[in-house]
Amino acid sequence: MTKLQVKAFVFQLICFAVLFIGMRFLVEKYSSLSGFWIPLTAFMVGTILAPKFQAVKTNDGEKIFMKWLFIKGIKEIK
Repeated sequence: MTKLQVKAFVFQLICFAVLFIGMRFLVEKYSSLSGFWIPLTAFMVGTILAPKFQAVKTNDGEKIFMKWLFIKGIKEIK
């Protein structure tokens, strides 16, 4: 794995972790779910809402791109 691929993976992991932890607390507090359903629901929501990062080799060199549900199109990160 190249340096930018690792960076893209870390970005994706951090975004998912923040959404997962936040959703876990929200689901636990504001829903009637219990047991295994709390982390499962938080996982599904975190997976859907987290931005996707990918390192791609272009003619200008390797770059990181991001695609997110709330942003139209694909954005270049670096």
